[in-house]
Amino acid sequence: MSFSISGKTAIVTGAANGVGLAIARKFLDAGARVMFADMDEERLDKEMSDAAEAAGAPTEGEDARARAFGGDLRERLTQANLLSATLDAFERVDILVNASRQMVPSDPLDPDGDAVQTLWQQNVMTSLRLSQLVAKRMIRQAEEDGSEAPSVGAIVNLSSIAARRTHPALLGYSVSSAALDQMTRSLAVALAPHRIRVNAVAFGSVLSASLQDTLKENVDFRADIREHTPMNRIAKPSEVAEAVQFLSSGAAGFVTGQILTVDGGRTLLDPVTAPAH
Repeated sequence: MSFSISGKTAIVTGAANGVGLAIARKFLDAGARVMFADMDEERLDKEMSDAAEAAGAPTEGEDARARAFGGDLRERLTQANLLSATLDAFERVDILVNASRQMVPSDPLDPDGDAVQTLWQQNVMTSLRLSQLVAKRMIRQAEEDGSEAPSVGAIVNLSSIAARRTHPALLGYSVSSAALDQMTRSLAVALAPHRIRVNAVAFGSVLSASLQDTLKENVDFRADIREHTPMNRIAKPSEVAEAVQFLSSGAAGFVTGQILTVDGGRTLLDPVTAPAH
């Protein structure tokens, strides 16, 4: 079974930059129809146009393979409008990638600055509500198509290794990542009878735009990341995108409820050094 997603229709949130954009680009290159979704409408339109041009993907007419939808996906009406826009453009949806996420520093001792509520809404509830909405459409499509395929839809969430590590300065992010992992497992079991697979990719340090800015301000941080990563480097966004494509494809047809870790081995390390003999 190949990793092909050619001819499939995907919604990718957080597609104006970073890992979300890398996923949307990867899907276009792989022959999928892609709805780029993000809050940053101006940047989204440009990135979608550039990605479509690079992939040779039309953005207009019956053969269109790339469209953009801008709006605040924390709002349930915006989520409904996103699904409607996708159906108007492509008539169906086969894959949902919840890549819209935030990482905000936390003060664990400050109830107003721990970021838990902000990141719960952005990273957990937005992904949950959109998954529920899209899953219902996938179920309806399978009924209308009379499909007997073993898998009729795929949902992939983007999580983080912060779910399994303890970083007090990232309290809100860690809590929301852990919740997202459990949400992935719960939805996987609930949607399995409907032949919809739900998985997540938990990644470590990826050379996103925000990390690039951080590395410019703190040159020692790059060395620190590499020191704590067995593969001794920072991942490219495209490497996360490839993992997402696998989980979205028929090659992962019997894979559901899994958290695929893409971190260069970082979570394998025990931070306590063994005593010298």
